[in-house]
Amino acid sequence: MGARLFALLIAGLSGMTMALQGTLNTSLSKVVGLMEATFVVHLVGLAFVSLLLFIFKTGDLKLHLFGQVPLYSYLGGILGVMIIYMVIKSIPKVGVAPATTAIILGQVFTAGLIDHLGLFGMEKMPFNWYRVGGTLLMAGGAWLLLRR
Repeated sequence: MGARLFALLIAGLSGMTMALQGTLNTSLSKVVGLMEATFVVHLVGLAFVSLLLFIFKTGDLKLHLFGQVPLYSYLGGILGVMIIYMVIKSIPKVGVAPATTAIILGQVFTAGLIDHLGLFGMEKMPFNWYRVGGTLLMAGGAWLLLRR
């Protein structure tokens, strides 16, 4: 299996995990509250990654270099909180499949813009007609899923 195909399979698995995560987080929020669920999710995640890094020594052991990255890189933590909150807020109102479809569509549009402009140190990858067509097909699918 080629490296690109393997990477796409991992990305697909990530999408499956995101749909499951959104559902579980929503379930948690029904008991403890929306902001509290967002906090608990990140606290559990911190405990898990701490275990992986410091007990099982997984990772590249380059945490000491954190001061050398561009400041905008740290916005990922804030965005993570926003993502968890917004996913938990949207799933109960529209359902898991429509919310996940809208999430993916938002990701594709944003990713296309980042690729096209080469933002945040990414290599420029022009948004060609194939990508525009694929994105429009996804938008049509999202529209069909969101219809009642």
